[in-house]
Amino acid sequence: QVELVETGGGLVQAGGSARLSCAASGRSATMTHLAWFSQAPGKERQFLAMIDWSGSRIEYADFVKGRFTISRDKDKNTVYLQMSSLKPEDSGIYYCGAGKLFSQLRVGPNYWGQGTQVTVSS
Repeated sequence: QVELVETGGGLVQAGGSARLSCAASGRSATMTHLAWFSQAPGKERQFLAMIDWSGSRIEYADFVKGRFTISRDKDKNTVYLQMSSLKPEDSGIYYCGAGKLFSQLRVGPNYWGQGTQVTVSS
């Protein structure tokens, strides 16, 4: 079992930056791959970025490459999403996901956090 708690959302101006954090806890937290997703109102949840348990493998969705950076602090069991050049269309609820299979993480995490709201004003 893995529990995930996201923090760091809020109101950001367009062109600005924000950093989200996701703290993982539980028996399997240290060996779990982690990912970030977002969901805009009326739209499906979409994959943004993922990182394996060691921090050595990272993948991004094409539309965030160059703007978002995922990183992981293994000592704190925390994954971060540094977002820059934010656009109003980046607004939505940002979720942290965790899973055992890196290859399937972007389509189906085993665990989800409760989400944190990010609103980008124009």
